[in-house]
Amino acid sequence: MASRPLNDDEVLSEMNKMVAFIKQEALEKAREIKVKADEEFAIEKAKLVKQEQQAIDAQYEKKRKGAEVAQKIAQSTLTNKSRLKLLQQREEHLQDLFSTARESIDALAKDEGRYVQFLEGVILQGFLALLEPDVTVHARPKDADQVQRAIDGATRQYNEISGRTVKAAVKSSLSDDIAGGVQLVSGNERITLDNTLDERLRLLEDRMLPEIRTDLFGPNANRKFYT
Repeated sequence: MASRPLNDDEVLSEMNKMVAFIKQEALEKAREIKVKADEEFAIEKAKLVKQEQQAIDAQYEKKRKGAEVAQKIAQSTLTNKSRLKLLQQREEHLQDLFSTARESIDALAKDEGRYVQFLEGVILQGFLALLEPDVTVHARPKDADQVQRAIDGATRQYNEISGRTVKAAVKSSLSDDIAGGVQLVSGNERITLDNTLDERLRLLEDRMLPEIRTDLFGPNANRKFYT
């Protein structure tokens, strides 16, 4: 049986079906594109948010570390200032102590009886250290008479102790600005013994300084060994 051509209504019906099919396909394709676009947008958004968060975190971490460094520097500066101030106060305390000692030796030089006894002792020590027949005793000009008296007593004691004799001459060559005491020079002038009050105090300060520091301020935790 031969097919007949479609009439106008049938043609219109077929066209409507084709239009509906194309429209449906277009709608489905549009939905797919929208879904894919939404997914890509969400992914890109998440990526951008993550990058921004990382940038914020990095900036915060940088600021935090900078604040920590600044705090450590400030704390170290404050600690150093406190330590320097403490050291300065300790040094001032030691200098006050040594100043008191210097005042004591000045007082000794003004007490004639004690001063002559001191001079006799240090001169005798010098004689026994030098063991020379001739010795020059250097003194302050204002101490010349007292030194001569001390030499007389020291000479006798030296002879009693060593069985030797010594000839000592006084030379007023030391400055009156020093606290007192004498210097002994051997006959050949090769050996000099400094027994001035100033030198003895200086040696005592150097020798006793570590012990004095420990007694006054306690042991230093930063030092493992003490002298």
